[in-house]
Amino acid sequence: MKKIIAFGASNSSSSINKQLATYASTLVENVETEVLDLNDFDVPTYSIDIEKQSGIPDKAQQFFDRIGASDGVIISLAEHNGAYTAAFKSLFDWMSRIDVKLFQEKPMLLMSTAPGPRGGLSVFEMAEGRFPRHDATIVAKFRLPSFNDNFKDGKISNPELNDMLKEAITIFNDSIK
Repeated sequence: MKKIIAFGASNSSSSINKQLATYASTLVENVETEVLDLNDFDVPTYSIDIEKQSGIPDKAQQFFDRIGASDGVIISLAEHNGAYTAAFKSLFDWMSRIDVKLFQEKPMLLMSTAPGPRGGLSVFEMAEGRFPRHDATIVAKFRLPSFNDNFKDGKISNPELNDMLKEAITIFNDSIK
C-alpha cells in the first residue's frame, strides 16, 4: 500500500494548517497516512557553528527520512509575516544540509490557509517558487481563505471550496498510484 505524509508547517498546538492537512489526508484513497506534528521535530535555528559543533540534528534526519519513505507529501503552510514559520524554516534549513533535494521528487499537494481572505498567499507563492528547487514535484495546489469561516467540525464547510480541494486531491491521488 502506498504511504503519504501530511503536516501543517507550524508548531502551534492548535495549527489551522495541521487541521487542513489532516482533513485533506482523509480524502486520499487507498493509502496509509501519517500525520506529522512539527513539535515532534523541534530543531535549533540553523547555524553553521552548530552544524560544525554538533552535526545535523537527529530530528531533521528523521523528518527527511519520513519524506523519503513516503510516496507523497501533503503540506499546508502557515504564514508568519508573509513567510514560513520559524519552526518550519529551521527544519527546512537543516534538511537542506542533509540533501538540497530534500523533497526527494515526491508528489506534493501544496496548500495554505490563514484566518484572512488571502489564505496565506504570500507564503504559498514563496513555496511554489522555492520547493521545486528542492525536488518537490508539486502536482496539485489549494489555498483555503478565511479559515474560521470556511472550516468547521474538522472539514471544509464551504461546498465550492471543498469541491476545489477534492479536485486537487484527485490529481494528487493519481500521481501516487
